[in-house]
Amino acid sequence: MLILRDLVVPFDDWTGTYDLEVPRGALVALVGPSGGGKSTLLNTIAGFERASSGTLTFGGQDLLPLKPAARPVAIVFQDHNLLPNLTAGQNAGLALSPSLHLSAEDRKRITAMLDHLGLDGLEARRPAELSGGQRQRVALARAMLTTRPLLLLDEPLTGLDPTMRREMILLIDALRREKNLTVLMTTHTPDDVEGAADAILRVEGGRVWSADI
Repeated sequence: MLILRDLVVPFDDWTGTYDLEVPRGALVALVGPSGGGKSTLLNTIAGFERASSGTLTFGGQDLLPLKPAARPVAIVFQDHNLLPNLTAGQNAGLALSPSLHLSAEDRKRITAMLDHLGLDGLEARRPAELSGGQRQRVALARAMLTTRPLLLLDEPLTGLDPTMRREMILLIDALRREKNLTVLMTTHTPDDVEGAADAILRVEGGRVWSADI
């Protein structure tokens, strides 16, 4: 279970205070206005923002002392964070080796994951040669290849048409069930996650509302 208790994240003119419990294996969507604290919440769980007080645990493990790379967390940023000079396969392969010293088995895993996400035949293309939805799938493949049990998705549906948004949600739902992942995602289109998400929570003013799951 992911548990946040009185987790305080201060900024110069704004402070978030988060309380949340997410059961292991759940898919939870976070909605709310821009600037309400959704991305800050994800970045704090991932370790890219620092909390000044409170508790943050996953599976009973205290995450606050851990650096981002040591946390059991994979995160997909809104801008995909793909390196433009690398191919789709190489971008995904960064999850297995930051230096891209990949074994034959590593390459098989990368190809299999890209194929699983509907990117077969696109492994050699660079980000500029891919559509927005395809770039999102490459970022998702990289996150999935880390095999970390907590997946954070920051606006993974941005820029997609309604059909593609629904396809992406179904894909995320299928992957989390297959790998028993806990997924926390932000979205501006809560209708898209109905029927897939275990809960849709509102984040506004640096707080989580209606947090009973």
